[in-house]
Amino acid sequence: MTQMTVQVVTPDGIKYDHQAKFISVETTDGEMGILPRHINLIAPLVIHEMKIRRTDDDNHVDWVAINGGIIEIKDNVVTIVADSAERSRDIDVSRAERAKLRAEREIEAAKSAHDIDEVQRAQVALRRALNRINVGNK
Repeated sequence: MTQMTVQVVTPDGIKYDHQAKFISVETTDGEMGILPRHINLIAPLVIHEMKIRRTDDDNHVDWVAINGGIIEIKDNVVTIVADSAERSRDIDVSRAERAKLRAEREIEAAKSAHDIDEVQRAQVALRRALNRINVGNK
């Protein structure tokens, strides 16, 4: 069976390291499905979920919330360097829901104050919270 190594690395260390037969990520150009022997590539990632179909169980899928970064594919090794990342099993959904509410309040306050920079920062926080909620509920 052909497989590839998938690693997710953040400033806090390695968050994921397994063998996989398929992964799906979202780049700035759209969704990308990756199989073993994929062409070498480097691409920027957006805030989105990553789906990983591991080799050890045909029915098992791992989900990881990726909060931006880059993906490098080289010689059957997929390395994702992300600002932050969390496996679905590690996500505290209630905390993510509180972060979502906080971000929504911050967006409204920033819009009222006509603070474009703060609106954009809060929108990123909202996207991260929604991503964590989505992945945490899988």
